Amino acid sequence: MKRSRLNLFKATSMTISILGIIMIIVTILVVGYIGFEIVSSSISTHVSSGSAYDQIANLNADYSSLQAQYNTTQETVDSRNNQNLTQEYDTAEIQLIQAQTDINDAQSAIESNQPPQEIQNRITTAEQQLDTAKNSLNSLNAQLG
Repeated sequence: MKRSRLNLFKATSMTISILGIIMIIVTILVVGYIGFEIVSSSISTHVSSGSAYDQIANLNADYSSLQAQYNTTQETVDSRNNQNLTQEYDTAEIQLIQAQTDINDAQSAIESNQPPQEIQNRITTAEQQLDTAKNSLNSLNAQLG
């Protein structure tokens, strides 16, 4: 009878050990899979935002160029000492400031990991505002002759 209990204890102990090893292996596999998914998702997010960063860099370059044109135009407007031209310049400059705000807003969306559609919408808004600022400057330059 004592041998029977000893064999039963050995069998039970062996079964528990095997189940423990299997559970450890399954846990390692599940944790590994979850870790892989997190890393994979992070990489794909950074890749998709890479093109958005390129668009933001282009917008910033266009903005800097436009700002230089505004500075040149401001000197011309100031030298003319015409109140109407000064007022029109100020209105156009507000468009430029709004363009910078929209560019910063788009960049903020990228940095805060907004959805790609939201980022693209903000970039499109910034592009449109930059075009509006260019058109305002062109209109003012046409008046300056």
